[in-house]
Amino acid sequence: MRLRGKVSIITGAASGIGKATAEKFVKEGAIVAVCDLNIDAVNAVVDELKAAGGEAVGYQVNVTNRGQIADMVGDLKARYGRIDVLVNNAGIVMDAQLTKMTDEQFDKVIDINLKGVYNCAKAVVDTMIEQGGGVILNASSVVGVYGNFGQTNYAASKFGVIGFVKTWAKELGKKGIRANAVCPGFVATPILKSMPEKVIQAMEEKVPMRRMAEPSEIANVYAFLASDDASYINGAAIEVTGGLTL
Repeated sequence: MRLRGKVSIITGAASGIGKATAEKFVKEGAIVAVCDLNIDAVNAVVDELKAAGGEAVGYQVNVTNRGQIADMVGDLKARYGRIDVLVNNAGIVMDAQLTKMTDEQFDKVIDINLKGVYNCAKAVVDTMIEQGGGVILNASSVVGVYGNFGQTNYAASKFGVIGFVKTWAKELGKKGIRANAVCPGFVATPILKSMPEKVIQAMEEKVPMRRMAEPSEIANVYAFLASDDASYINGAAIEVTGGLTL
């Protein structure tokens, strides 16, 4: 169990990659703080994790609300005395071409996907410094490396969180804190259920492996990076795309 006893915050953990990451972390022995907007979904995930023998607590957290973040971090510290891992997974998409994108679409994606990551990291970094170590992991995307049609806001946010980890790696590495980003390609999450089958098939055909990733395959990378097995990986942006960009 590579994450035994590590107190880990996962945002956007009520579904998709976040939920899969919470499941993987408890299997590896972590104590998981399940954070998401939907408290009913949060509680359901916490119940599932506990039923599987894991230790988890749930919090309703909007990553744009620094008060909610502070309350969550404060409660975790009161319970466990430390914060070992932060997985900044929460994010949204609001796609449009530049000529049609509204300020609201741009601002909301930046506020959640970029400023939200800053807010959460800012809330835990002093604790990690005080305890002499920690791991910060940011959810980027293949779009955060190569850009994508119709995703000015999303690409900017996902490029930005890579910039965060490269900066934090330089600032915090000497304090025992590692920061890395994960850049998934196409992932089979519930959001795809609304897409036509032929669109999904076309996406899969772009991947040399001819399939999308399962959320658990992204979660496996987060668990590795959070563990001591990745003790010398710092400031990296790791693509998990099945060869999509080759």
